[in-house]
Amino acid sequence: MLVDTVDFSTPAVARSTSAPCINGVPLNPLGQTVTAEELRQRACTELLRQAAIQGGLLEGADPAPSDGVISAAASEAIDAWLERELQLPDPTDDACRRHHTANPARYRSGERVRARHILFGVTPGTDVVALRSRAETCLLDVRCHDGSAGDRFGRAARELSNCPSGELGGELGWLDPTDCAPEFANELFGRIEVGVLPRLVHSRFGLHVVEVLEREPGVAHPFEAVRGAVAMALRQQTYVAALRQILQLLAGRASLEGVQLDACDTPLVQ
Repeated sequence: MLVDTVDFSTPAVARSTSAPCINGVPLNPLGQTVTAEELRQRACTELLRQAAIQGGLLEGADPAPSDGVISAAASEAIDAWLERELQLPDPTDDACRRHHTANPARYRSGERVRARHILFGVTPGTDVVALRSRAETCLLDVRCHDGSAGDRFGRAARELSNCPSGELGGELGWLDPTDCAPEFANELFGRIEVGVLPRLVHSRFGLHVVEVLEREPGVAHPFEAVRGAVAMALRQQTYVAALRQILQLLAGRASLEGVQLDACDTPLVQ
């Protein structure tokens, strides 16, 4: 089940004096503290579980999730419901070729990046607004220095980073895409930028100020050699977009208590 590919907003920590619910079904026990990201994923899963029941693919007596864990029958029913509802066309050859031409760096092998970072870690209880403000201030500071004050990035990493690499000035060494979390790799690889990135990089660990020190571009592969990978990438993009839309539609029809999701009053999936 690929519900965790959908993210509706910035991670935070969710606390409530009443248990969050989807159509009256609690998402977590009263008094339990979970991150807002986890709460959103529980809400998405519960929307799909209830849709599978309404679609006749799951018994109405299926037990409500316990601490976010659904039954094996519910998981199978959700997969079957999504397969039935998301009738997605295969990408055309022309679309694949356009994607390959527009994203040549994605279809290279041997690409490496030498980078360093400053991690502002997100943990339960973190004030995310204040954390983001500190991270943005740090980003502005290290981007705007002219080098006359020495290695400001390294000093900031040693003083502020929540990663053990902070002791080394944030140095991560040479990385390939398999060395880091996918959301981090997406911001580093397949690009041409060198220097401090002009944006914060979001990952499951928190917010990163990143400096790319060197790049080795690797070897580009012609379209015919990577046709399958290109088609798979386009299918995944289409699937995630359709899943997001159908979750928005389900959220718009549901009664949500204590959790916020993008809602839609009109069908987004034809």
